[in-house]
Amino acid sequence: MVLHKSASQNSASHPFSLQSLSTFALPAFAHNLLHLQQAEQLTEIDFGHLGEFYILGGGSNSIFLEDYAGTIIQPDFKGISISEQAKSWQLHIAAGENWHRLVCFCLENNMPGLENLALIPGNCGAAPIQNIGAYGVELANFCDYVDWFEIATGKIKRLHRSDCGFGYRDSIFKGALKGKGIITGIGLLLPKQWQPNLSYPGLRELDNPTPQQVFDTVVAIRQSKLPDPDDIPNVGSFFKNPVVEQSTFSGIKAAYPAIPAFEQTDGRIKLAAGWLIDQCGLKGTKIGGAAVHHRQALVLTNIDQCSGVDLISLAKLVQAKVKDKFAVDLEPEVRLIAACGETKLENLG
Repeated sequence: MVLHKSASQNSASHPFSLQSLSTFALPAFAHNLLHLQQAEQLTEIDFGHLGEFYILGGGSNSIFLEDYAGTIIQPDFKGISISEQAKSWQLHIAAGENWHRLVCFCLENNMPGLENLALIPGNCGAAPIQNIGAYGVELANFCDYVDWFEIATGKIKRLHRSDCGFGYRDSIFKGALKGKGIITGIGLLLPKQWQPNLSYPGLRELDNPTPQQVFDTVVAIRQSKLPDPDDIPNVGSFFKNPVVEQSTFSGIKAAYPAIPAFEQTDGRIKLAAGWLIDQCGLKGTKIGGAAVHHRQALVLTNIDQCSGVDLISLAKLVQAKVKDKFAVDLEPEVRLIAACGETKLENLG
């Protein structure tokens, strides 16, 4: 475990820069930083006296709006193990493995299934928290279990898929178990009988594709729409796609017949947040150093030394415009971190 001393033990009041640890790259600092390389090192942490802490993986879904007063814990656990079953491949993946590299690894080893989730940034340990998803596929479709270090007992527990409370960009780790433990690894089941999911636009045109062709198409679509964080700092989709009642959708569709929509199993309708934002004419809109991306309205970007205040102002403007035009509430998908921990957009400003 790499244990950095607290700010009170250093000459600088906030010595640990977080700018390179979040793909949105705001200029923020942390009080403490713990970098863990083995899951067993979690038992060495005195959580009772640690105070406020935040678990940070790849930094692709966390924005530090200002200096963070607590401790950043980075679980950088590595390793992938595979076992073959009669009808599936079972994988155990350590929390610190990169998600996109896992997708590539599976394809290279003839274990398809995750290709719709290609190019989603971040680490595998964060995947079940957010129940990451794209192009009609979610992590929950393949998740077998999640290994989770329970702070209260100091033990690693195995939570099976049914225990995880998976929903749209949601899980028990964002609810009842939030702040009570740390994911150390995940288990996935990939069926040997591969079936492509071509339900989303851009994939429907594929005719009897191979897994590699699905992967290549997903990567091409994402790269055509989403800016590379190395070029323009961003965290991908800033807002969730809203899910509305049928009555709300009918009213919007009457005025906008071309609106993209996806019916859910409960009868409600998922709308494309990027389309809603685009219809409000917000592409390219700037406040300070923050901007709505000029190609994909769902992405907010840091174009010129953006501050937390700039970003909050822009996000609230987007929310207000969509609410005014469509009577639909947009909720951030990204996790917003203030001085004392994670917060909600409505509590800021």
